[in-house]
Amino acid sequence: MNPAPNLILIGPMGAGKTCIGRRLAERFTLDFVDADQAIVDSTGASIPAIFEHSGEAGFRQHERQVLHALLDGHGQLVSTGGGAVLDPDNRAAIARRGFVVYLRVSVPAQLERLARDRGRPLLQRPDREQVLHEMAAARDPLYQGLADLTLDTDLYTPAEATAQLVLRLAAQWQRQETSE
Repeated sequence: MNPAPNLILIGPMGAGKTCIGRRLAERFTLDFVDADQAIVDSTGASIPAIFEHSGEAGFRQHERQVLHALLDGHGQLVSTGGGAVLDPDNRAAIARRGFVVYLRVSVPAQLERLARDRGRPLLQRPDREQVLHEMAAARDPLYQGLADLTLDTDLYTPAEATAQLVLRLAAQWQRQETSE
């Protein structure tokens, strides 16, 4: 058993962090928090607008502030943005404040799942497949280094992935109660 106050989902875009996260949060009676949505709520701007006005560096600064505030809580399932692991301070906070589940997905599955998605600033280019391969090469080792548990989501529907995770989490994660 690995006790932790929060359950944290990491992985690339299209892995199912939000969809599976909502289901897992309900199953474990955790508060579901999507870090990207929390950034939108805190800034009052959409993620594409933040990228347009502040660039990726500005977005990452907002992401760091919001993620650290979220991770101070407990009893939550936090779905992180795919690039949250790029910041060493974020990685340390994630490892310290949660049981970390890496939802892995292949680039072909990402391309299929994100085919109609036009709201992801890093994919607003004609070479989407190349961009996804580059991000996977840079980020996969970071995801693997943080993960307490890994699930490849390529072959699962969200319901099937959730069922797999419920079984595995029951055996490996114990929610740490806090006295706050």
